[in-house]
Amino acid sequence: MINQENTYLGADGLAYCKICGEPVEAFFPPDSILGMKKHFRQCACIRQKREVEEKAYKEREHRELVERNRKICFEEPRMYDWNFELAEKTTTIEKAKEYTANWNDMKKNHIGFLLWGPIGTGKSYIACCIANALLNREITVKMTNFNTIIDDMFPLEDKTEYINALARYELLILDDLGTERSSEYALGIVFSVIDRRYRSGRPLIVTTNLPIKQLKEETNIEKKRIYDRILEMCVPLYVGGSSYRSDIAHEKMGKMKTFFATAESSQTENIIEQTGTKTI
Repeated sequence: MINQENTYLGADGLAYCKICGEPVEAFFPPDSILGMKKHFRQCACIRQKREVEEKAYKEREHRELVERNRKICFEEPRMYDWNFELAEKTTTIEKAKEYTANWNDMKKNHIGFLLWGPIGTGKSYIACCIANALLNREITVKMTNFNTIIDDMFPLEDKTEYINALARYELLILDDLGTERSSEYALGIVFSVIDRRYRSGRPLIVTTNLPIKQLKEETNIEKKRIYDRILEMCVPLYVGGSSYRSDIAHEKMGKMKTFFATAESSQTENIIEQTGTKTI
């Protein structure tokens, strides 16, 4: 529909846009059955407006898809904000960045990470950074742990479909390997998940507090076949340094001491103000 207020009639009989100067009408080809009748055409203004609208629509669609996938990926909302931009610059972080930057090759060659090291050194944080970087590229990721998987699967009659669903994610992250129960049933579930992922040909990232030596030299047959699969799929990456959890605890303790010292000082000043006396 042509807006008469924003157009003018050209010498050729076509309506022109007052803003960009392009025609907003065009004649049908002379040899067509419509003869010299006119049809609407988009001028530069309309094309630009459409491009802006389409870009905004695609960006909104992208954000909604990423947020939907992020909620599926993580079980804790605090993990939504764990990303490389906020991470301390370390060799391990740089290797994790390289992994995401070369994701297509990693995916093609079924290469994952085994993030191992002491408790509290940031293994889960690094895994989340990788997950969020890939989620932002609309790559499907699921991060979970075997305690959750075992609890989810226990009441299910069709456990195979649950395991197949985990295998369909482009990247699967299994957090805290070794903290799950060691019953025959639990180890059976762990092997089924790892083996199905192995056969899917898709990358796997595992985090664990278990020493790499223990994984390589495990003598228990049920655990050994699990660890052998993981070591075949995942490149070991040591995550060391001080415990982030301890550092956070010390930081909170320092803030608490400052708070109490400030509160005590304010209380003393109030007593002096109200009574006119000084305390010794």
